Amino acid sequence: MAALARQLQRLLWTACKKKEREKEEEEEEEDEEEGRGALDGPRSLLTAPRRAQRPHGGAEASWGLRFGASAAQGWRARMEDAHCTWLSLPGLPPGWALFAVLDGHGGARAARFGARHLPDHVLEELGPEPSEPEGVREALRRAFLSADKRLRSLWPRVETGGSTAVALLVSPRFLYLAHCGDSRAVLSRAGAVAFSTEDHRPLRPRERERIHAAGGTIRRRRVEGSLAVSRALGDFAYKEAPGRPPELQLVSAEPEVAALARQAEDEFMLLASDGVWDTMSGAALAGLVASRLRLGLAPELLCAQLLDTCLCKGSLDNMTCILVCFPGAPRPSEEAIRRELALDAALGRRIAELCASAQEPPSLNTVFRTLASEDIPDLPPGGGLDCKATVIAEAYSQICQVSEECRVKGQNGAGKSTPMHLGSALDMET
Repeated sequence: MAALARQLQRLLWTACKKKEREKEEEEEEEDEEEGRGALDGPRSLLTAPRRAQRPHGGAEASWGLRFGASAAQGWRARMEDAHCTWLSLPGLPPGWALFAVLDGHGGARAARFGARHLPDHVLEELGPEPSEPEGVREALRRAFLSADKRLRSLWPRVETGGSTAVALLVSPRFLYLAHCGDSRAVLSRAGAVAFSTEDHRPLRPRERERIHAAGGTIRRRRVEGSLAVSRALGDFAYKEAPGRPPELQLVSAEPEVAALARQAEDEFMLLASDGVWDTMSGAALAGLVASRLRLGLAPELLCAQLLDTCLCKGSLDNMTCILVCFPGAPRPSEEAIRRELALDAALGRRIAELCASAQEPPSLNTVFRTLASEDIPDLPPGGGLDCKATVIAEAYSQICQVSEECRVKGQNGAGKSTPMHLGSALDMET
């Protein structure tokens, strides 16, 4: 009966997808126009970053899986990242889940297509009874290639634009990672990084051999002097070598697939686009995530804080991350929470001291630079002072507000004004 129920669920899923197909193909055409326009200035930056995020998450308590996800446009003129999250998969037994991050270049079309359709191709290739682990690894490989073939059928003209991708498929026994390009994933196990994906760059030996065998060149560390990654969805201008299958073109959509046997010590998996990895290493990110989980921060709020930290550290790219927590993830610690509250209070007092000792009110940037030059204990591992940027800004804003209230109250009935001194702000704050 369970197998029959899963089969019916899969059939219903397929029927719903057919009804959505026409609408989504219309959206693909809109994405194509947007992607074409993006070629005018794909690396253009805004005058100020777009920080807005819509963090979201979910949980399946029955098998101890939680996730959070968030994305930020940042300094880029367009948002070209996309992602998808599936806590359960139609037609498969409980305990199977799928998460993916896609990072577009030359437009958002390929990334959006992948977020919408890659799960369909994964389900189709897996079938109702996946064979683990090798059958699943091969299914993921075929799913990426078939999704790329489908994208090409909707995008027949040879135009620039594509997307990197990293996907995590969770089963009760294994963690499968499939990736192409420079979107990455790291697994934290027993307090350390146990696995991380490796970017597909043209100078990697296997990539270089394939590119040269297909008649391509590598200049300035890029495919044909242009594309920085050697595997991606889309980028069909680099997939025209005659007589060669899709996986042997200059740029291939064939993913590198790893199957990791699950262990009780597995803590979490972090998937992210390269805008995150540009500013922090895998070890630093794993340390920061673990420290925030010990504070009891929900995975989706943790993702939002992580992106804010990367933005503060200087990331200029779009950023997307998904955090998947397993039963062995770090649990809230009263000691960790106490230390964090003490750190926030100490930062607030130091900011008040800096404002009180200055002849003129210092700018927020000046306050931050001063704090960065000081030895402050118990800062978040990996994130450092950048992880506390929001706390610093809020404390600074409160002190400025109190100082302004002091100035207004100091104006007596004769119209005289008491000289403003930020020391009074500190007194009122305490």
